[in-house]
Amino acid sequence: MEPHQQRVVEEKRELDEKAARLAAFIALPTATVSTAELGRLRVQHAIMDAYCTVLAERIAAFEGA
Repeated sequence: MEPHQQRVVEEKRELDEKAARLAAFIALPTATVSTAELGRLRVQHAIMDAYCTVLAERIAAFEGA
């Protein structure tokens, strides 16, 4: 794997970890954030998930090349 490809793999791994931590926080019944902030966090998580999907597609293309 080329160095730039490895960086994409690492970026996805890091983003997966961050998204998982955010999802865990959002799911906490004791989350001490306002309803509006919780909504923004959900939007942020959705965007992170979409970004992960794009990175996964790029990685799959590396492997198919």
